[in-house]
Amino acid sequence: MTDKQWELLKRVVNGETISPLPVGFIVDCPWLPNWYGCSILDYFTNDELWLSANLKAMNDFPDVMFLPGFWSEYGMCTEPSAFGARCSFPANEFPHAHRVISSADEINSVEVPNPATDGLLPFVLNRLKLAQPKIEAAGHKIRFAVARGPLNIASYLMGSTELLTTMMMEPDKVHTFMKTITTFLKNWLNLQRETFPSIDGILLLDDIIGFLGEDEFRTFGLPYFKELFDPSVQIRFLHNDAPCSTSAPLLPKMNVNLFNMGFDVSLKNLKEITHNKVTLLGNLPPRDVLAKGDAIDIKEKTINMLATLEDKSRIIVSCGGGMPPGVTSESINLFVKTVQG
Repeated sequence: MTDKQWELLKRVVNGETISPLPVGFIVDCPWLPNWYGCSILDYFTNDELWLSANLKAMNDFPDVMFLPGFWSEYGMCTEPSAFGARCSFPANEFPHAHRVISSADEINSVEVPNPATDGLLPFVLNRLKLAQPKIEAAGHKIRFAVARGPLNIASYLMGSTELLTTMMMEPDKVHTFMKTITTFLKNWLNLQRETFPSIDGILLLDDIIGFLGEDEFRTFGLPYFKELFDPSVQIRFLHNDAPCSTSAPLLPKMNVNLFNMGFDVSLKNLKEITHNKVTLLGNLPPRDVLAKGDAIDIKEKTINMLATLEDKSRIIVSCGGGMPPGVTSESINLFVKTVQG
C-alpha cells in the first residue's frame, strides 16, 4: 500500500466518512496468477512473476486498496507446513495441506514450530525481503503481518469434523491445541513485524469461526483471537466469509477494527450488530455477481447494496470475501466506477 492509501485506510477505520467511498479487495492466489496470465504454481515458485503480478494489479487499479498488499503466501499450506503438514501443489489449482494428526490423543505431541526456520515460512519472509527494494521503489510499503487464524490451522492439522467433535467430547485437549497454535502465531506475527518495521497491521483469516455456535466461539475462539490481535497495532483485520452473525457482535471484544465477511448478512445489519464500532470491507456476492454477473448485474447490485446504508462511515466497498477466480479487469473497473458515482 502507498502512504496515501494507508492514511486513507486509517481514516476510515477511525470513523471518518470518505466521499466517494473507498474500494478495497483481498487478493491472493485464487485470483491474481490467472488474472496476470500465469499458473498458480509459477506464481508460487517464481519471485519475479509474483512481484510483477502484484505490481500490475496495483498499477492497473490505482483507486483500489489491495489488502494486505504484496501477500507472500502459499495458499492454505503456509502455516500448516511449519507443523510438518504434507503439502500438495497442483500446477494450476489451489494447494492443499494434509492432516498431521489422526486423533485427539496426538494433540499433546504437537510442538510449537519456529517460524524463522520451519516449513514454508522462511520462504515467505525471504521473498518479501528480496522484493522490498522494488516494492518501496514503486511507492509502496509492507503494511501487514498475515496469517491464517488458529481455528483454521487446527482444522487443517486434524480435520474440521474431528476438531469440532473434539470440542464437544474433549474440550481440554482443544484448549491445549489452541494454546500451542496461538503461541506459534504470536511468534510468527512478531517475526514479520520485527523483520519489516513498516508493518502496523495484522490480518488473520479464519473461516472455521462460522461453524461454531456462540458458546463454542466464546470458549474456543474469542480468547485466542483477542490475544493475537495486539491492540498496539493500528489496523486489526479479520477475514471470515463463512456465516458471521454469531461471532460478529464479538468483534470489538476480539480487538478487531476491520472485518471482511461473506454476503449472508447485509452491511446494514452488520453495522447494527457491531454498533458501528468496526469498519466493514464488503460485501457484493463475489462469485455469482462480481465474477459471473454481467455489467447490468454488477452495476445494479452494487447500487442496491449501497442504497441500504444510511450511515456510510466505516465502509470500504468490496466483495463478500476475497477476490474470486475469474473476475475480469472490466468488472473491477465497472465496480469502482459505480461506487465512485
